[in-house]
Amino acid sequence: MVNLILVGPMGAGKSTIGRLLAKELHLAFKDSDKEIEQRCGANIPWIFDVEGEAGFREREQAMLSELCATDGMVIATGGGAVMRDGNRQILRAGGRVVYLHASVEHQIARTARDRNRPLLQKPNPGQILRDLMDLRDPLYREIADVVVETDERPPRLVVQEILERLRKLPPR
Repeated sequence: MVNLILVGPMGAGKSTIGRLLAKELHLAFKDSDKEIEQRCGANIPWIFDVEGEAGFREREQAMLSELCATDGMVIATGGGAVMRDGNRQILRAGGRVVYLHASVEHQIARTARDRNRPLLQKPNPGQILRDLMDLRDPLYREIADVVVETDERPPRLVVQEILERLRKLPPR
């Protein structure tokens, strides 16, 4: 089976929904950010502090390339993975891409206490999330085979919708 690749903003539920999808489909689940952390032996904020965002994005692209080279996984990506054209190409070629859309209001609610999100450790995280959504939403949509809303929806219902929508797509 081809990979299912989840893209979307932070707080959209990529990891939670990814685990449920993987369980439902009897596939392996990989979170690209967690894989980077395990490989580096350091968390994402530390990598951002030491290597900057550019250094992290290099690691991210290498990890996405590695993960997408193997079929039969559900892969949750970091919210900014779509910012590089090379990543978008890797993701499109790597499987079916599902964009988990969450409104900025829900992103704020879901990430308010999370200290593991370096881009939000600045004043006015709500404005940062709005700016990121303005920038990234068109890129998520550009590569998505399916777009699914996650606001105020139980993860299991989101999983069911994803599966139903994917079944209706022509084979790749």
